[in-house]
Amino acid sequence: MPLTLAVIGEENIIKRIGGNADVRAHLQNLGFVSGAVVTVVSSMGGNLIVNVKNARIALSREMAQKIFI
Repeated sequence: MPLTLAVIGEENIIKRIGGNADVRAHLQNLGFVSGAVVTVVSSMGGNLIVNVKNARIALSREMAQKIFI
């Protein structure tokens, strides 16, 4: 399921990253790689704030839908 459907505060493991090569490379540079633990901190208007690899990152709804947990 996409990251946008994750429960706030629950740890999830990234299964795969979708999108074109540029999007995948950008997300991997931010720490979103298969096997990484990601936690949704908050959600506002579909946009997410997540913890991944001890960093807090804001993601748009479109980017979050490309991350599958």
